[in-house]
Amino acid sequence: MKIYGVTGWKNAGKTGLMERLVAEITARGFSVSTIKHAHHNTDVDQPGRDSHRHRTAGAREVLLASPHRWALMAELRDADEPPLSELLTRLSPVDIVLIEGYKRDAHPKVEAHRQATGRAPLAHDNDTIRAIAADGPVAGLDLPVFDLNDTAAIADFILSEVEA
Repeated sequence: MKIYGVTGWKNAGKTGLMERLVAEITARGFSVSTIKHAHHNTDVDQPGRDSHRHRTAGAREVLLASPHRWALMAELRDADEPPLSELLTRLSPVDIVLIEGYKRDAHPKVEAHRQATGRAPLAHDNDTIRAIAADGPVAGLDLPVFDLNDTAAIADFILSEVEA
């Protein structure tokens, strides 16, 4: 599968960019899946729901199915977080997987950058970043810089990268 990432500091616009890229790329006829990395104790399940009760009772995995969607939740139970490469094997084949986060992994990425974060771009120290999507000028980097809101141009860039 072809993969491409969106990374950046907190509040840099990663999720908004991901959402717009998924809409743009799927509108062009490509199938897209996403992986979102969270650094906190995130939970997609709700206390009191049957599936949550199964997990808290000790189930390692709980698959929730309905006529409209299904979700597989896995409890690590003190095991290490699986690497991105292992998580990718759990996805059904698609044209491209867009990955939010995982800034230290080896796949190519676009960095979302907002000046209001007050942080220098990650690209200064991360050679897996191939372009910057910013809300203003970015100096000191020999990378393409796109307007953070120019989704079509960023999608063009990503699709040209994965086709190369």
